[in-house]
Amino acid sequence: MLKFILIALVLIVGGVLVLAAFQPDSFRVQRKLAIKAPPEKIFPLIDNLHENARWQPYYSKDPQIKLSYSGPDSGPGAQVDFSGGAQVGSGRVSITGGEAPAKVDMRLQMLKPFSADNAIEFTLTPSGDSTEVSWTMQGQVPYPAKIMHLFFNMDRMVGGDFETGLANLKAIAES
Repeated sequence: MLKFILIALVLIVGGVLVLAAFQPDSFRVQRKLAIKAPPEKIFPLIDNLHENARWQPYYSKDPQIKLSYSGPDSGPGAQVDFSGGAQVGSGRVSITGGEAPAKVDMRLQMLKPFSADNAIEFTLTPSGDSTEVSWTMQGQVPYPAKIMHLFFNMDRMVGGDFETGLANLKAIAES
């Protein structure tokens, strides 16, 4: 009986490892929302990391989060180091580029709970009396993360936070 259990366990573990090998090498999560405000009003709320903290859902998940800003307040070179509990982790967000008032590029470097280096892009596209704001994150998926992706859907996990953040941004920009 023990022999059959061990064989079954080896087959299950082997199957998971083989399935993980066929997972994509990268991921991409994107959410969009129309905000009734011009891009010029929305852009500073994204491009200034102090303003960004007002609507980002990650900072509100941990009231004890520690934020340390460096560089300029906005634009390329602006960065914030964060350190929080299990729901937030620790890492750095840096503004790497952009084009006012249409685009902000950022880099998210996670240290905890796991290491990751992801590109973030916000695009603002005028549409009548509104602006469509798109929030995209993409990055590479190393093999250990591929195993995790078999059990956790990145789009569902992060996408919900993006939706919350865009709703928060909308409330601030439209007020």
